[in-house]
Amino acid sequence: MPHIALQSGVPGIRGPMVFRPAMAGPLRQLAGILLHAQHTLSQGEREPISTYVSSLNGCNYRCTVHGYTAGSRLGGEVVTRPIADPERAPISEKLRVLLPIAARVQGGGKCVAAGDVERARRLEATDLEIHAMVLVAAAFCMYNRYVDGLAAWDPGDEQIYRDVANRVVKVGYTRPGWEKPFAEAKP
Repeated sequence: MPHIALQSGVPGIRGPMVFRPAMAGPLRQLAGILLHAQHTLSQGEREPISTYVSSLNGCNYRCTVHGYTAGSRLGGEVVTRPIADPERAPISEKLRVLLPIAARVQGGGKCVAAGDVERARRLEATDLEIHAMVLVAAAFCMYNRYVDGLAAWDPGDEQIYRDVANRVVKVGYTRPGWEKPFAEAKP
């Protein structure tokens, strides 16, 4: 049960965004820039960052939706559950060395150590990629706390997670109308 009067049947972050539409645009735009815009890390490499951070934060909705989105972008159900062990996950070597930085950011910005960054650089991560890792991790801590802090509806329905992920893959994060297919659903 949400802590405030969120529209029934609108899952995850969409509930708070429908409640406060003025916030929806900037939040969707930030997600679009972080995960969709041109970058040296592919969209398929950036989505697992949000999945990983969401799993560390215990935010099931965001972890699962972004996991399905990552899987879709990478050509399969690659990251549909929390990444328990980045060293063994089916991800690129570059992402494997960058995810520990995301975990440090999730614990607190000052937890990132020079050694973490140097290890990433030794494996050819660029400053732009390190910057993206820190910013995506920090932003998803915010998104996770927004969803869970309001106790937004987490449907627990794998098909809803897949539907949201498919919509993100097709239209991105910034196109309006993303909440409409879910307005009829029942929590």
